[in-house]
Amino acid sequence: MFLIVLTCALGVAILTVVVSAYVVWRTRNSADERVADAVQRLAAGMQETMRDLAAAVETAQSSRADHLASELAASLDLDEVTERTLGAAATVPAVEAALLDAAAPEGARVNAAVGMPVEEASRAAVQLPKNDNLRAVEITYRYRIDDVENASGSYIRSAVVVPIRADGVDVGTLSAFSRSGGESLGELQIDELERLAFRAGPALENARKYNEARALADLDALTNLHNRRYLHETLAREVARAHRYDRRLSLIVFDLDDFKAVNDRVGHLAGDAVLAEAAERLQSVCRSADIACRVGGDEFAVVLPESSSEEAELLAGRIARAINVRPITPAGTVNLSAGVAELRPADRPTDLFERADEALYRAKELGKAQTQVAANGAS
Repeated sequence: MFLIVLTCALGVAILTVVVSAYVVWRTRNSADERVADAVQRLAAGMQETMRDLAAAVETAQSSRADHLASELAASLDLDEVTERTLGAAATVPAVEAALLDAAAPEGARVNAAVGMPVEEASRAAVQLPKNDNLRAVEITYRYRIDDVENASGSYIRSAVVVPIRADGVDVGTLSAFSRSGGESLGELQIDELERLAFRAGPALENARKYNEARALADLDALTNLHNRRYLHETLAREVARAHRYDRRLSLIVFDLDDFKAVNDRVGHLAGDAVLAEAAERLQSVCRSADIACRVGGDEFAVVLPESSSEEAELLAGRIARAINVRPITPAGTVNLSAGVAELRPADRPTDLFERADEALYRAKELGKAQTQVAANGAS
């Protein structure tokens, strides 16, 4: 219906241009040149309208996969590009499932699927040989047991795997699967998947490079922990998530006791080495879900999603023991003071940080080398 309306509009536009051209011819033979100019402008405007209508018809006739693929370059989020690529692959005729395998930051891999579990899709896919001329690999699955023919929709029958390239370099593969016992995936699917992979390759590579650059920008160069900016971005995100889903969230803020005296005694370069060693020991006792950051100087923070203040206090104790269990050359034994706070219902990110920071200063005032927990009463 949409195409019919657009075609009719295109016809009206053509007729209008013809009439306009005739009027121009008549007008040029009259004395009123101003009218002729106005009609010429009208004709030019209608020609522009015709071009817009033609473009709209062409867009309406293109496949949904092409439309989704055209959105890929609009994002630098690797998960979003992956999701859009799989979504576009799933719209290709006869494709019932798809798997994307591609390079991710720090040597990791993106491995995601639509239409079937990732594990099943990964087992069914094949690795492509290194060949710049390779367009695709077509796969037919054959089974020994007799009841496969009657097991409609249970078994993968055919697949197509196309390479994903960026600047001529392989960055991954896109696999499409069908469980239909009829016609196998073939040239039609290869053409559409190849067009999709052509657009997905640069989008995935740009997202990977952006994420790597962003990760470097989020790291403190001395300690390899996340930096202050990342801490506050993470706090904002985790506080919003905890409030939305009614989950717990805690924060530890700590610093090294008398670190200024260490710097004065051994110098700032040696003091930096002490900070780096303390950070390494901190990371050794944190859980994978904990987010360790350097706030600045000798002050550090750890964000603990899904954790109570009691759990945060226990972690603070483990951090303190990891740092002072043996001397850090050339400073000797290093102690720390810590403050712990748990998110309250009305807390903003700054409220949580300030309460943990106040608890830290209270630990300092009470003699150092200890952890204080902020009161968690109603705000």
